[in-house]
Amino acid sequence: MKMTPSEAFVETMVSNNVTDMFGIMGSAFMDAMDIFAPAGIRLIPVVHEQGAAHMADGYSRASGRHGVVIGQNGPGISNCVTAVAAAFWAHSPVVVITPETGTMGMGLGGFQEANQLPMFQEFTKYQGHVNNPNRMAEFTGRCFDRAMSEMGPTQLNIPRDYFYGEIDVEIPKPQRLDRGAGGEASLAEAVELLAQAKNPVIISGGGVVMADAVEECKALAERIGAAVANTYLHNDSFPASHDLWVGPLGYQGSKAAMKLMAKADVVLALGTRLGPFGTLPQHGMDYWPKDAKIIQVDADNKMLGLVKKISVGICGDAKATAVALLSRIQDKVLASDATRVERLANIAAEKASWEAELDDWIHEKDAYSLDVIEEHKNEEGSWLHPRQVLRELEKAMPKDVMVSTDIGNINSVANSYLRFERPRSFFAPMSFGNCGYALPTMMGAKVASPERPAVSYAGDGAWGMSMMETLTCVRHNIPVTSVVFHNRQWGAEKKNQVDFYNRRFIADELESESWAEIAKSMGAEGITIDKLEDVGPAFKKALDMQMNEGKMCVLEIMCSRELGDPFRKDALAKPIRFLDKYKDYV
Repeated sequence: MKMTPSEAFVETMVSNNVTDMFGIMGSAFMDAMDIFAPAGIRLIPVVHEQGAAHMADGYSRASGRHGVVIGQNGPGISNCVTAVAAAFWAHSPVVVITPETGTMGMGLGGFQEANQLPMFQEFTKYQGHVNNPNRMAEFTGRCFDRAMSEMGPTQLNIPRDYFYGEIDVEIPKPQRLDRGAGGEASLAEAVELLAQAKNPVIISGGGVVMADAVEECKALAERIGAAVANTYLHNDSFPASHDLWVGPLGYQGSKAAMKLMAKADVVLALGTRLGPFGTLPQHGMDYWPKDAKIIQVDADNKMLGLVKKISVGICGDAKATAVALLSRIQDKVLASDATRVERLANIAAEKASWEAELDDWIHEKDAYSLDVIEEHKNEEGSWLHPRQVLRELEKAMPKDVMVSTDIGNINSVANSYLRFERPRSFFAPMSFGNCGYALPTMMGAKVASPERPAVSYAGDGAWGMSMMETLTCVRHNIPVTSVVFHNRQWGAEKKNQVDFYNRRFIADELESESWAEIAKSMGAEGITIDKLEDVGPAFKKALDMQMNEGKMCVLEIMCSRELGDPFRKDALAKPIRFLDKYKDYV
């Protein structure tokens, strides 16, 4: 039928069930924006476009649907790049819509002109450029299809003059892949290894969450009696209340999971690329089993065997593969059956030992942290130990909570304390590791799942990059509870200056006013906490305000400057100086 390109663009989004978008209004797409509302699409305006793209990411991860972000050509679009990169590493089907300078002005250096495709080349699965108004619906539909089929962001680039005119068009129907379980040969090899395994372990990854495969993973784990570890920052990929759950691997993960992994003879890595940061040694343990047979299942064949040497690679959907493996192994006699009781007892013992250690791990114990604690121990209203705070927050968490964590020292330590009962509950910036992630991502998740409690964690460094979206929460009724750990420093990098640079502190201090009071000035609620016994009650009060009064609340927790382990010990070395004037700094 005849319509304008703007109508074709909007109608194609409607056919893909788009109901919410995030961004800042702009003249580059105003003709299409004018008809969003009658099409049933809400554009949620933000303070900064990076926040908008993070919101689209959170919306996608919470809902399993597309997240959509849009902005003004040039600077509005370039502001999205960092957040789209985070969505790329989270495998989120975000569609970033990038109106660009009009075709008659390209190459002239006009106002807000930029070559927008190269900006996103590294962080998108597909880039669609509308090269003719008649192809508006075609490219729009393809971007939405590819985001789902490729499991990652796509870019739809539209010259701003191509929204206008009259075209004859058919709106394409969405195309969705029906993913399979993998090849028969690889499934048969995997079944043989699992049948022979005496001490199997399952690693449940993000692919289990994206495929809605938690129940299938549980059934398979119960059949073979395998301990189940979460991959790094996917703590929601297996329920923490289950007897076979042992916690997350990777940075600041579970010692129970690592000790059990070290003893495995067969590892089933279900729905995971086995990213390098999630398998690094931790807590002084190089836990990756040297002689174990590794079965890796990933929907992207390029990930199979990329990071870790594997015995069997299965290119398949985590859910379909788990079902196929269980059906083939259900009635077999397994070597692991003979040791099931002993292994279950060992799992329980390792978990109990780790929980007891966390209970006793009141504060960090490195020399620098002990010096800090000693220096301030007699101060009235002394600062709170982060680990104690994280434990109290854990105790007060509702079962259906969603939590996002920013990058940083305390947020990373939180990996030991965050446990979940259902998928699509935990959101983190994954391998990109950018600051300013947690608040806007959780806002997007809250828009997608308004019935669930929504909590973000951030240190004061990361919070300073995103706190302006508090205004968006207040303006557009997106109530979340934001926990800000106020320790007045860039803690993760400061620990490197402690370990490698003889405590020569440069550019790491972050003295600031009260974050709670700043939140109040923006129209939100704010509570400052400096007593441990107030953490749980204040957190519950903030959640009550969120769920029953529709209010955003910032919990400012005054923490000590003690420091956990650094991110990348493997990437640093003691400095060597050759010039005389620098030798004293070795």
